[in-house]
Amino acid sequence: MAKTEDLTVTIANREGTCAECSIEIESGTMITRKLPQDVFCLTCSDLDHLVYLPSGNTALTRRARKYSTLSAVVMKFSKSRRRNERQGVLVTTEGLVHAEEECLSDEDQRAKRRERDQVRTEKKDGKYIQEFAAEICRLFPGCPDKTASDIANHACEKYSGRVGRTSGAKELEESYVTLAVRAHIRHTETNYDELLSKSYDREWAREQIRDKIEDVVILWQERSIVIN
Repeated sequence: MAKTEDLTVTIANREGTCAECSIEIESGTMITRKLPQDVFCLTCSDLDHLVYLPSGNTALTRRARKYSTLSAVVMKFSKSRRRNERQGVLVTTEGLVHAEEECLSDEDQRAKRRERDQVRTEKKDGKYIQEFAAEICRLFPGCPDKTASDIANHACEKYSGRVGRTSGAKELEESYVTLAVRAHIRHTETNYDELLSKSYDREWAREQIRDKIEDVVILWQERSIVIN
């Protein structure tokens, strides 16, 4: 029997009525649609024998769908993001049991692989942070080595969304490295944070500490002239 790969079930975001059996459908209930205005309960969709498996375990989901003769993707519309987002899958009980047994049997092996991947990623990130710190020292020879290391670790922290995680910074482009240095000076060498804590306007506060930032930048750069 051919397996249905793209069957989709939706979590209703408002109350309604099944177009076939007329049962009341509550918000949060799983339904299927044939037309935007026609909704059907899982019983009338012949899917009520399936069990729900929430997203979160990729290996379990993949295997449960593999061993299920019928499965469906569960979606829900996000009002904040204005898009449908995957919530999980519906699979057969037998398929889920088989998948759980298989996942348990090789959990140690998959855990070791995750550990190896994590070590490789950490080594790669560590090398990048060192290179970023070295570039700070090259551009700002007057910057203390420890400060350069602190700036690099902060700017390049994984998942932080800071300048060090941008593509330009990963290419060690001068403008991005300089942005990280200026951000550090702003928050550690001036009273900028104190001004913000007193509810001063952000642009006004930046104007007040602009000269102080330039003084430190010049100090760290001018020392390169002496050294060279």
